Formats: sequence, structure tokens, C-alpha cells
Amino acid sequence: MKVLIIGSGGREHALAWKIAQSDKVDKIYAWPGNAGIGQIAERVSGSVMDINAAADFAQREKIDLTVIGPESPLIVGMADEFAKRGLTVFGPNKDAAQMEGSKVFAKRLMIDNGIPTAMCEVFDDPAKACAYIESIASKSDDPIVVKADGEAAGKGVFVAKTKADAIEAVNVIMNQRAFGTSGDRVVIEEFLDGPEASFMCFVSGETYVPMLAAQDHKRAYDNDEGPNTGGMGCYSPVPVVTDDVLMFVQDSIVKPTLAALKNMGISYTGVLYVGLALTSNGPKVVEFNCRFGDPETQVVLPLLETDLVEIMLATAQGTLDKLDVRWLNKKAMCVVIASGGYPGNYEKGKVITGVDKAEADTGVIVFHAGTENKNGNVVSSGGRVLGVTAVAGSFKDCIDKVYSGVDMIHFDGAHYRRDIGRRLIV
Repeated sequence: MKVLIIGSGGREHALAWKIAQSDKVDKIYAWPGNAGIGQIAERVSGSVMDINAAADFAQREKIDLTVIGPESPLIVGMADEFAKRGLTVFGPNKDAAQMEGSKVFAKRLMIDNGIPTAMCEVFDDPAKACAYIESIASKSDDPIVVKADGEAAGKGVFVAKTKADAIEAVNVIMNQRAFGTSGDRVVIEEFLDGPEASFMCFVSGETYVPMLAAQDHKRAYDNDEGPNTGGMGCYSPVPVVTDDVLMFVQDSIVKPTLAALKNMGISYTGVLYVGLALTSNGPKVVEFNCRFGDPETQVVLPLLETDLVEIMLATAQGTLDKLDVRWLNKKAMCVVIASGGYPGNYEKGKVITGVDKAEADTGVIVFHAGTENKNGNVVSSGGRVLGVTAVAGSFKDCIDKVYSGVDMIHFDGAHYRRDIGRRLIV
């Protein structure tokens, strides 16, 4: 069969890498892919937001399964267009993708259905948002969480430690329009204490299959310092996500969420990502995403034993309940190597060396995120450039293996966190 992957990041490279392992697959195309994906798939030039062109290609090439990686095309309805043309597609439709496309939509769904989450207020006027911050700042020493309403590539969330920081976050989102129309509204939330975890499920209507939990490291620098990023590394599974926590999350969050969507006439098909805060009062939802997490995918998929293509087809065709999905009893860890300056301004076009040696000598898997081919070299083309992943029997072995691989890879200005997963072996 032929598979088309939409996207060009580390998540999509991990998807291509796993899909290529399926005996069912004869050919993989990537729209548009990156330098690493190009080693597995045939790259097709095009924008992930050019829905009609991508659907035309899928029809012309008789693609058997299209996998939509990023949130942006899902939110504007790419899955709807493919389905309308009779094409098999893995990813939620436009209505379902509101779970990520609008934090206000997701919040209202949670509050209306008693799903545990942070208390919040919503504002479409920056002056009123700032006045609200003034009113609550004196009542608690906790940080104030300010979020852009729409998608912001993981960067539209500000955990403000002071009133001034919270007001500046409103200014950045609503006045400076740092995230475009996602700043039309802001959500101001209470701060949720406790560690965070990412819990993803394959979902087909109200049927779901849980994946292994992962823990992302959002801050740019060691010791969780610096600005939020799209993710600087992660590991899976997560020791603090116990069987009891998993049962609570499924019974109190996943099941009622899918039931609420059904009651609204929305059938969810694809991956539902639940961002969790494991608070002193139990797990609560930080956010929902409508796709695989990035970089969580780079540690979860290497631990998946079952054929991913079988799962995706079953999800799309409504037979997910008939599958037995199995996982390896191992650990996985990913360290992201980013461009200098990321998540702020950064340079592109830096020649990357050492990837092949790292993979050959240490056994790591290097997933390309922001890379391109230029003049016979692989060069940086994004903020997050590579995700170096190790799989081993213990987290200590993962750490040793992944950083041995990272140390072999070089490009001008590269930076990465050196503390991914180290709290697990202290």
C-alpha cells in the first residue's frame, strides 16, 4: 500500500520511521518532509496548508492512507477534504480539532462536563484581561497562567511568576499579536501544581487505546529555566503515572471527553493528546491537542510493538476495538538539539555533522525536525533541528546512550538540555 505523510518535523520523521517498518507498506510519500524523512520517503513539494493540492496528489497517486501530522491543517479541515473525496485519512476532522484549535472550546467542554481542569476566565479585551490580573494578583503568590486561545506551536502559554509578567504576556499575545489571530482571546488560568505528563490515545469515536505516557521538558534550559519551547526532550514511560493515575485519567477525562464530543455530534478519529498536571488534588487537564505530541512521538513510537499502520487503519475504519496493541517493556528518551537562540530568533543553514556516526556507534535514532539538503550537506532549517532518541532497559542506560550520541553531533550554535531524565536516577 501507499502512505502519504503530511508534515516536515521530528514527529513526522518518527511517523515515517515507524510506518516504514510495516510489511503492509510498499511506498511512502512525504508532503513536504525534511532531509531525514527524505531517506525513507519520496518528498513532494507543497505546503501543509494547501489542502486541495495535497488531496489532488493523494487521488492522483491512489494513496491508501494519509497521515496528517501537524495541528494546523487539521484545524482548518484537511481531514474533512480527504474524507469527502473518499480517501482514507488518519486525523480528526475540523470540528474535533477544535480541541486544540480553541482553548475556549476545550475549556467549556471540560467545565460543562465536570472534567478536572484549572479554573479560568476568558477575555477578548486586553484591558479587561489586565484588570482581572490586577484583581487576582494580590490574592495568591502562585504564578498566573496566560494562554493564547488558538494554536501557537506550543509557545502560546506563559506561566507568569509576577503580576507584571502576566500583564506583559497579555500584551505579547493580544497587542503585539505574536501568535496572530490566536491572540483574539486569552485564557487566564489558575496555576496547577505538580509534575506534568503527556497521555495520548488512539481514538475512533468512543473507542480508544491508550499509549504509554511521556514527560516533556518545555523550558529551554537546564533546571526548567528559560522560556517555553515546543519541547526540548522527553522520556517514556513516566514512573509517576501509576496504574491508579492511568485509570483515573481514562475514567474521569478520556471517556467523558469523548462522550461529550459525541453528544455534540462530533466523532473523534485520530490521536487525542491530553496534557496533564499531576496536582496534589489529582490529575487535571492542562490542554488537549488533536495530534501526536512532539517530541513525545519520538519516545512513544519506538516502544510500540504493534504495527502502527494496522492501528491507523483500524482507527480510521472503526475497527480499533478488535486490535490488541502491545508495547515493549523498555525505556525511551529523546534529547532535542536546537539552533542557537531558539525559541527566539535563530540562524538557519548551519551544516550538520556526526549524525551517521552517532547512529552507528551508539545505536541512537536521530529524528530530523528542522533540516534540509543544501549543496550536498544536511543543514539546519528550523528552531528544533534534531531529536536524538535512545531505547534501553533502564533510564540510566538511556541517559548514557542518548548523550553519547548527542555529543557526536555538531553544528554551529547548537544547544540542548543536559538534564533530560536525570531526576529519574538521582
